[in-house]
Amino acid sequence: MELVKVHHSQENNISPSADGIKQSPSNLGVPSAKETMEQNPFIEANTTQVTMEHLKKDCIVPVFKDNEVAISHTEFVETAINAVSAILGNVEITKPQLRVSHMVKGRTPDALHIPTKDLQDHQKTIYYERVAWVSKIPSQTKIINGNEISLCVGGVKSYSTDNLHGKHSVQRFKMFIGYVNRICTNLCISTDGYKDEIKVMSTNELGEKVEQLVSNYDADYHLNTMERLSQFTLSEKQFGQLIGKAKLYNYLPKSEKQELPNLMLTDNQFSSIARDYYNDVNFCRNKDGSIDLWRLYNLCTGAAKSSYIDTFLNRNLNAFQFVNGLADTVNGDSNSYDWFLS
Repeated sequence: MELVKVHHSQENNISPSADGIKQSPSNLGVPSAKETMEQNPFIEANTTQVTMEHLKKDCIVPVFKDNEVAISHTEFVETAINAVSAILGNVEITKPQLRVSHMVKGRTPDALHIPTKDLQDHQKTIYYERVAWVSKIPSQTKIINGNEISLCVGGVKSYSTDNLHGKHSVQRFKMFIGYVNRICTNLCISTDGYKDEIKVMSTNELGEKVEQLVSNYDADYHLNTMERLSQFTLSEKQFGQLIGKAKLYNYLPKSEKQELPNLMLTDNQFSSIARDYYNDVNFCRNKDGSIDLWRLYNLCTGAAKSSYIDTFLNRNLNAFQFVNGLADTVNGDSNSYDWFLS
């Protein structure tokens, strides 16, 4: 795999590198003066908060074996936000919150034999294998069970899913449109608002796929489904049964597990849910030990934030499907999730 450095002038215009490869300039608007970085990140595990400026100025961009440039993390974010704007119209989209992981370090050719301790900053190169990002749309807010939620968009990119050691080929992205609970930054993702794998060869294709995703998203259905959760309650006994069965789930014989709905949250994450059932300031149990499914849903999405970048969106979606399945079971509409409560 080869890499190319991207340089920027002080005016933030994009200058081509020695190989003639450059990143697209940012089309993002100036963020609102009221926009501040959340106290609680939308994902926690093994990630670091960075800025778009850092990714543009300080990071190199991977290229394929034939020296065709890969779509950079910043191009991904900018292309997606521009596509969302094209569909939703003249709405404010906040400055993206970015979390990265798996830093890849390198050196410039003139520093190959210099001891590590003697390296100058300009002789060091870095890029991040994985990035996750979220931007909010503050004008699109709703109240569910006393919590303000805002429409948001975001995505995940991992170069580990691309064949950078071969010739120019498809790159894979994850993208979603959904809501973020503003009191805890938990993401709320539904099935039609999420694409687990978007395969594209160019930013133009990427923009088209994002526009399709946003156009097909049914926000009213998503909101109604989440509002419905507060109508159903688990008793303390049912909650304890649920935690116990969830912890047994991963140890079931394969034949038995295949007969049950898919559950992606881990044993450790259900331990976090059990702890927060007692201690979470916003979503803990009622005095009688009962808990409504809206609170349980937020305990699940909060636990999913401990997932690595590669899996946290899938687990977040699975939490939505799991808790809604419990709601159907409690309401008598389905028996698919009976095993978890019996």
